[in-house]
Amino acid sequence: MRLILQLQTSDKYLPTNYNYYLSAAIYKLLKLGSPEFSEFLHTKGYELNGKKYKLFSYALRFERMRIDQSKITILDPAVKLYVSSPIVDDFIQNFVLGTFQTQQIEIADHSIRTKFGITQVESLPEVEFHDCNYFKLLSPLVLSTKRENRNELSQYFLRFNDDIPEINRVFNLNLKHKYELIYKKQYDGTDLQLAWDDAYIAKKLKENKRLTKKVSILKDGIRPVEIIANEVPFSLSGNKQLIKVGYECGFGEKNSMGFGLTEAINN
Repeated sequence: MRLILQLQTSDKYLPTNYNYYLSAAIYKLLKLGSPEFSEFLHTKGYELNGKKYKLFSYALRFERMRIDQSKITILDPAVKLYVSSPIVDDFIQNFVLGTFQTQQIEIADHSIRTKFGITQVESLPEVEFHDCNYFKLLSPLVLSTKRENRNELSQYFLRFNDDIPEINRVFNLNLKHKYELIYKKQYDGTDLQLAWDDAYIAKKLKENKRLTKKVSILKDGIRPVEIIANEVPFSLSGNKQLIKVGYECGFGEKNSMGFGLTEAINN
C-alpha cells in the first residue's frame, strides 16, 4: 500500500544527506502508533538468511529546490512524501495513526532543523501491472554485490553500465527474499527481466549529466557510509506478483533509508 503526504514548511533549508534523519522521523511517527512495532522494526526487522529487511520505503519530492554541497535550499514550501509498504496492519496503520497524532514531521541533523506540517494524508490507488512495465525512480536504486579487492571481498555497488546479467541476478535475489518474508513461502516463478532506458541514458550522457548518485548515510558521531545509487528509469517484465513486491517495498537495497521507490508510468 502506498501513501502520499502533502507537507508544508516555512523553513528554507534541509540537510543534503537527509536520508538517515528522515528515516528516524518515520520511526518516530510509527512509535506514536505502536511503540512495540516501531522498536521491533528499528532494532530487528524481518530476517531471512542472516539479512534484515524493513519492508518499507519512502521518497521526498520537492516542487522546486536547489542542491548545494552542504544543504538543500527549499524554493517552494509545498513538499510531497511518498511512503510505501506491503505491511498494512502494522506499518501503514501505525504510521497513519502517528501522523494524525502529531501532524508534523521533523528532519534534523547537528546543524539544520526542518519542520514540515502534514496537511493531508491519502492512500494512492492500487497499480495494475502488465506483461511489461515502465518505472521512473522517485528515489535512487541501490544494488550491490561482493567483489574481490586486494585479496579481500568487499561491497561493490552496481552501476547501470555494469554487466546486465549480474544486475538482474542481484535484483531478483533481493525481490525473492522480500517475497518469502511477505508470503511465508519461497518464490517458485521465473525471474524478472530488468532493462534500463537506453534512450534516457544516451540523452543524459550527451548532456554530460550523471546517472549515478553518491549518498552519505550520516549518523551522529559515526563515520559516514557512502552509497552509490542509480538514477535511471527501467522496464520490468515477468511475474506481476513479484513486481508488486518491489513496487510496495522498494526495489533493490537500503529501502528503509529512502532508496528504490518507483512510479509506474504505464498505469
